[in-house]
Amino acid sequence: MSDKSITNQDNQTLSQDDVKTCENCHAQVHGMYCSQCGQSVESTLRYFWSVILHLLDDIFSFDSRANRTLIPLLFKPAFLTNEYIAGRRVHYVPPLRLYLFISIVFFLTLKFIAVDESLGAFNVGDSVSSAVKVEQHLSGLQEKKATAAPDEQVRIDNDIKKFSQYQEDLTKQKSLAIKGLTDKLVQLEFEKLREKEQFSQEKQENLDNIIESITLFKNGDKKDLTPDKLTFGNNEDGSLSFDFLTPENNKKLNDFAQLLSQKAKKAFNEDPTPLIKEAIEKLPQLLFILLPLFAALLKLMFIFSKRLYLEHLTVALHSHSFIFLAILIVELIGFAQHYAADYTILKDITEFLEIAIVFWIPIYLFIMQKRVYKQGYFFTTVKYAFIGVTYMIMIVITGTIAFIWGLAST
Repeated sequence: MSDKSITNQDNQTLSQDDVKTCENCHAQVHGMYCSQCGQSVESTLRYFWSVILHLLDDIFSFDSRANRTLIPLLFKPAFLTNEYIAGRRVHYVPPLRLYLFISIVFFLTLKFIAVDESLGAFNVGDSVSSAVKVEQHLSGLQEKKATAAPDEQVRIDNDIKKFSQYQEDLTKQKSLAIKGLTDKLVQLEFEKLREKEQFSQEKQENLDNIIESITLFKNGDKKDLTPDKLTFGNNEDGSLSFDFLTPENNKKLNDFAQLLSQKAKKAFNEDPTPLIKEAIEKLPQLLFILLPLFAALLKLMFIFSKRLYLEHLTVALHSHSFIFLAILIVELIGFAQHYAADYTILKDITEFLEIAIVFWIPIYLFIMQKRVYKQGYFFTTVKYAFIGVTYMIMIVITGTIAFIWGLAST
């Protein structure tokens, strides 16, 4: 047998070994994917850790689709949208998958940062900063007490007792009113320590009034904090009814409105955490419904651009993905500021980054609209302003629905 025939026989054997059978349609597969149904020959059933490592590699590798998508999403307005519309899609995360991934991370992080059960209020609010200052001041008082004279120790003990009460009100007190008043009180107390003799009589009276208000709140003698304008009624007596409903249905509607009012009163005067949590949990569903409405608004405003609705939906998906990612970065920077409070340079840098990102959001969206729809600056500005105002109204309505839905669920 010649060498050529042996080589052909080996190649034939090798090619037969490479042939696999598709587990889905049982057709012969010569590559990584079935030519009949498109299913991959690689099994999705693997060891758990191999899946995790593969996922981490996809996310953090320099050449991953995530890196090729997130960087342009943040810094190159309209680039991803124009690439997707032009058909160059394989190198980037699809718009819907990108939106879902970023929105899930955004709302999970928002819930984690904005709400803390141990505080019963906003975790990155001023009360947290005040609580940290009080804790540091208490540590300093304890150190001074160890070397102070007996008479001085009595004064330090009184200060320790006073600031310990402030710390408890800032961290353990459920009432949002007491937390807010205590935060103002602590700021004045520290001003008094810094200014000493220069502390004005007006500030002292303000300090005394806050102490009195906190005492009244704790005794239940203070008027509740529920906003006077927060009402679910449309009649002079505060009831809710509509002419097109039957008396029986109006009664059910009014009872429901009264129940919401009671829950709102409790949330504003006691612990707002359950309401905040519920409202945040409702926002993803509501904003997902808002997406096609926003795309319809774009379709209406650029009706003569001859673009398909799905192209406008792609703009909406990329716009919201960018907004969520930008706000997420601002949240994380704000969270980090509390750990950089004692470092002036880091604090200035984080504050600058926050301001820069906030200003970048509307600028980015304007540039994106200009580059996608390719209109002049005048028409782009007019349409951008109209879309912005309309969208803000839609956001307010969405937030109101989330608030009411959250109240109903608490």
